[in-house]
Amino acid sequence: MADLPTGFWSGWIIVLTCVSLATLIWIVLSVYFAAGANEHPEAEPVWDNDLREGSNAPPLWWFWMLLAALVFSLIYLMLYPGLGSYEGLLNWSQGKRIVESYETYDSSFQEIRADIASKDLAEIQNDLDLMQAAERIFKRECSACHGPDARGQASLFPNLMDIDWQWGSSAEQIEQTIRGGRVANMLAWQSILGDDSVNQVAGYVADMGDSDAADHPGQAVYQQNCVACHGVDGTGNPLLGAPNLADNIWLYGGDIETITASIGAGRGGVMPAFGKRLDDAQIKLLVAMLAR
Repeated sequence: MADLPTGFWSGWIIVLTCVSLATLIWIVLSVYFAAGANEHPEAEPVWDNDLREGSNAPPLWWFWMLLAALVFSLIYLMLYPGLGSYEGLLNWSQGKRIVESYETYDSSFQEIRADIASKDLAEIQNDLDLMQAAERIFKRECSACHGPDARGQASLFPNLMDIDWQWGSSAEQIEQTIRGGRVANMLAWQSILGDDSVNQVAGYVADMGDSDAADHPGQAVYQQNCVACHGVDGTGNPLLGAPNLADNIWLYGGDIETITASIGAGRGGVMPAFGKRLDDAQIKLLVAMLAR
């Protein structure tokens, strides 16, 4: 986005500014310096004995105040942006000021950030101040989805306080998740398997881990269509983002209706990438907070 207006809007701003200044100058000159501005007619009408019609200029201090405002405006327009795309003699702009502020901020904390990024996770986790900083970053960047306590919410965003992570819970895997984001790809099986098979697989998954699951009619359908991602025993595959189905931890819900809906309609959750939004130190602090 351009820092200053260009083209039509630049010319329009110049016209408005110049017309406004010219109008103000004309008003001042017509009031204080027009011929006969301060002269009184020889015979002034008088009403109610003492009420006279006159034409007196405003107080002189008004003139000096307006003149000072005009001089200030002209100096400002010469030094700073105000006439469309003209940048002014000082070449100042709000965008450049923000860039300079960021550069000053980065240079002030560059060494501290580099030191944090180079620390071991255990060292960061044992530093109370750094962990408090990590919590502030989490609340600002992550709590909208994962909740202020990082335990997930709305049966849509996962709990980050346990070790059951869809793409792995190691420090390296967590960092990869934060930097690059994740996109889930659970296929919709309704049109492929049909209602009966979807219901059978849902029942088998709900009972997975129990002794009765071995003879479940949905086992054959599961082994034919689901083991490639979730494994024979349903423990999942972090490399594919396939969750563990054999534990009692569910993102969208573990009741039979929700499991059926997940299998039939599929799931496509998205974790946005924060690699460009957060620097190395901030990501390291978040990893230290979330890794177990």
